[in-house]
Amino acid sequence: MRSVADHRSIVWELFGPPEAVRVAVPDALGMPTVHDTLADLAMPAFDNSAMDGYAVRAADIATATPTDPIRLPVADDIPAGRTGRVTLAPGTAARIMTGAPLPDGADAVVQVELTDGDFAVDAAAESTVGFTSAVDAGKHIRRAGSDIARGEIALPAGTVLGAAQIGLLSALGIADVEVARQLRVVVLSTGSELVEPGKPLRHGQIYESNGAMLTAAVTEAGGRARHVHFVADNVTDFLERLDEASADADLIITSGGVSAGAYEVVKDALGGTDGGVEFVKVAMQPGMPQGCGHHRDPTGRPVPIITLPGNPVSSLVSFEVFIRPPLRAAMGLPAHRPGFSARLGSDVRSPEGKRQFLRGVVVHDASDVPPVVEPIGPPGSHHLRYLAGANALIDIPAEVTSLPAGSVVDVVVL
Repeated sequence: MRSVADHRSIVWELFGPPEAVRVAVPDALGMPTVHDTLADLAMPAFDNSAMDGYAVRAADIATATPTDPIRLPVADDIPAGRTGRVTLAPGTAARIMTGAPLPDGADAVVQVELTDGDFAVDAAAESTVGFTSAVDAGKHIRRAGSDIARGEIALPAGTVLGAAQIGLLSALGIADVEVARQLRVVVLSTGSELVEPGKPLRHGQIYESNGAMLTAAVTEAGGRARHVHFVADNVTDFLERLDEASADADLIITSGGVSAGAYEVVKDALGGTDGGVEFVKVAMQPGMPQGCGHHRDPTGRPVPIITLPGNPVSSLVSFEVFIRPPLRAAMGLPAHRPGFSARLGSDVRSPEGKRQFLRGVVVHDASDVPPVVEPIGPPGSHHLRYLAGANALIDIPAEVTSLPAGSVVDVVVL
């Protein structure tokens, strides 16, 4: 049997380097930048008020006290968005709103709560305002470039764009950005026994879950997933659906039809094709039957294809072990999930010669160093319930057959 490490390397070679593409900023969520993004303007672009209040010259109210306020005429009203420049004459104040440009000559803003001004009245009706306290020059002013200077790196290359990053790019007036392209992944599951969820089951049938599960896994990994509904165990039908699906795909993932049975449609259809798919046994549990290679679309273009086993736990664990890391790397994203060492909460047994990936729950207790991981559920590849309840995979080396509670193991956080 092929080792997990060897098969992982072979699968990784199916993927190329990230491909740059320019997209509108709102559509770039979850994608990494491929170049440093520079600020074409300072932010803020101009000195502006951090408060609703009054722009003043600090020296004009330097002696103001609650018992002896200083009253100044209100010479102007400056709302946010005003484009004309305003100059504040000595001995006057200007009513100003948050984000509005500071008038020339002003060097402080006094928030309205520290005055007797009334923002509820029309600006034209407010002729004077009283100040009951002095302020320091620079008070409540957002200086131009205090957030980011023009020409400064706003986002370094490799930044995965989230809500805050998209907000920054938009605030800098950047309409589109060059990012690593998302890969288009087609997910296809096979099996005559499969029935679409929501429809009635007959004896011997099961609901199809792998397609939805793997589509979600691809999407969660950052790819653009498309689920092609399952096909029956018929080679001709399967190849027709595969040709249709591969036309606009960067990667095809199938589940089922790769074992040693009599109705293994994926293996029967692709085992002997030119350029073809290699079907192997990998020394792991769950997920021993695997396949990978290329399928030529109707134009002759070779499309990478990875064929996973049909049991749901085997299918998703195989995706985590073999597909997710290179898929993310090919999209410029961090390849690997976080991992660390943990202590087993219970004894475990493992088949000799097979690297086992057990489902586990990491117990978060600050006093546990290293933390404890508790294996859950039996090792069978059909026990999807326990995979759904796990937050980690416990990696048991192939040469290990048993470990007592307290042993230190490697875990991957899901």
